[in-house]
Amino acid sequence: MATADLTEAPVPGVEPHLEPRDDGRRPAVDIVVPVYDEEADLAPGVRRLHAYLTERFPFTWRITIADNASKDRTPLVAAALAAELPGVRVVRLEEKGRGRALRTVWSASDAEVLAYMDVDLSTDLDALLPLVAPLISGHSDLAIGSRLARSARVVRGPKREIISRGYNRLLRLALQVRFSDAQCGFKAVRADRARALLPLVRDSGWFFDTELLVLAERTGLRIHEVPVDWVDDPDSRVDIVATAVADLKGVWRLGRDLTTGQLPVADLRRQMRRPERTPSATFAGQAVRFATVGIASTVAYLLLYLLLRTVLPAVVANALALLVTALANTAANRRFTFDVTGPDGAVRHHLHGLALFGAGLALSSAALTLLHSASAAPARGLEIGVLVVANLVTTALRFVGMRWWVFAPAVRSARPVPASRPLEETR
Repeated sequence: MATADLTEAPVPGVEPHLEPRDDGRRPAVDIVVPVYDEEADLAPGVRRLHAYLTERFPFTWRITIADNASKDRTPLVAAALAAELPGVRVVRLEEKGRGRALRTVWSASDAEVLAYMDVDLSTDLDALLPLVAPLISGHSDLAIGSRLARSARVVRGPKREIISRGYNRLLRLALQVRFSDAQCGFKAVRADRARALLPLVRDSGWFFDTELLVLAERTGLRIHEVPVDWVDDPDSRVDIVATAVADLKGVWRLGRDLTTGQLPVADLRRQMRRPERTPSATFAGQAVRFATVGIASTVAYLLLYLLLRTVLPAVVANALALLVTALANTAANRRFTFDVTGPDGAVRHHLHGLALFGAGLALSSAALTLLHSASAAPARGLEIGVLVVANLVTTALRFVGMRWWVFAPAVRSARPVPASRPLEETR
């Protein structure tokens, strides 16, 4: 078949919707290539991918070009490729967003396994079969390419390397994830798992990957990691700063939704017959998360104290500020630090937390009383300094009390999940 002429002048105005090509096959793997203004890289990338799949890939496949409202000649190039190459189709979206493109195509796909890769093919295609094979066999539920695995070979500048490692370290600390690389543009998911998770994923941009992976892990799904050979695209037009800011907002929103129980991950876990999530009970991990909650609580406490101090005596203002933040602190540590969800034991946990609050109140009130006995009118800065020191001591005591008393049953019950579950339960 002759190749279409792609050198004609751009068509002005809004490009028409391009219907997906239907060649009658039900593929095992649907590989989505999301693009936005990629008229130069689209044809070489898709041709290279098509040749690889035709010559070396053992499963049936389809390539879906997901055009994210491109304003250049990308739709024309995509349409020509679909007309020329068997097994290639195009879906045109009128709104921009990589996550939106993946959600749209994956939700409507009839394939057994749904995958995606960046159009520049930065990842070596030899990693594709190891990526999808565990999903087709039913051994795993999701698979991700990892540039941070030990055996991965990555060529990129120090700026991107630092940002990538810092972002994934943040995910480990803030959201307690176990996977190593959230943003590598080389992933796959079983279609049945995608249909269950996609309605819960709110992001439509670059954070889509992270949100999907976190929800999958919290639901108890198996995530398979493939070390990849990856070469950075020097012509990448991703706005690193804007993407980083959006990702940080996404981490905050997702952490809040998980902490407050707004996401029904426990219900999904039961529906999919996945084992209960094993709490991350290492001392270092809990200490870091407790410190994060503690810093936020201390800031809230000081602001509330300063507000109340304008109308109340120091000891009364301190007691009220401590009471409010102690209740919030116990609730946050219950979910975030000690991984306890559901209503069971909540009353007992808060009562024990109030007991620790009483000890902290006694300590900080004693410190204030001593300060005011030494000076009838101490400077407000000195007063705040004494409270900060007292609260640091109180925070250490709260951590010890919470780990070995309030949430001790959850810590003692943590044990590895047996690995001998039948594979049928993953199907």
